[in-house]
Amino acid sequence: MSTVATPSGTMESPSTEFEKLFREHSPLVYQTACGVTGSPADAEDVVQTIFLRLLRRRVPADFCKRPERYLYRAAINVSLNMIRSRRRQVLIGDSQFFDSPESAENPKVEDADTVQLRAAISKLSPRTVEILILRYVHDYTEPEIAKLLGRSRSTIAVTLFRSRLRLQKLMRRASSSGERK
Repeated sequence: MSTVATPSGTMESPSTEFEKLFREHSPLVYQTACGVTGSPADAEDVVQTIFLRLLRRRVPADFCKRPERYLYRAAINVSLNMIRSRRRQVLIGDSQFFDSPESAENPKVEDADTVQLRAAISKLSPRTVEILILRYVHDYTEPEIAKLLGRSRSTIAVTLFRSRLRLQKLMRRASSSGERK
């Protein structure tokens, strides 16, 4: 097997370099995907999808400079695609859902809100979701997000403000349409 130069200047085999990349960055991808999809199983699928795509394609030389930026954005996009593709599917394989009646004490009420929130998030742009996840899942501050994404702090603050308003509007719209049914 041939060797390639890594950013540190050492010579490593491509598989060793890929394993190192996976070990270092898969937690970020997983946490991001879990934050967007709300499902550990879906988050694992997202991690697998992203790293399989990287493995199948040759990694660009400039990728090694800031891989977390690429991987984070990929996690957002793949997660949103997953939510959008599954939005209308009813999962009937979960017998727990049908076993217990819904009540005020039942956590399914929260699950319905969470499902509604994730559906609303899926209607936002990937750039907006990217900022929301950095802020509310990864607990980055506005200046940290600005630095990471190469934008101004004011742009990040305005995006967060507008996205919260948009989510509230989408949630109210979903609630009112659900009450009419």
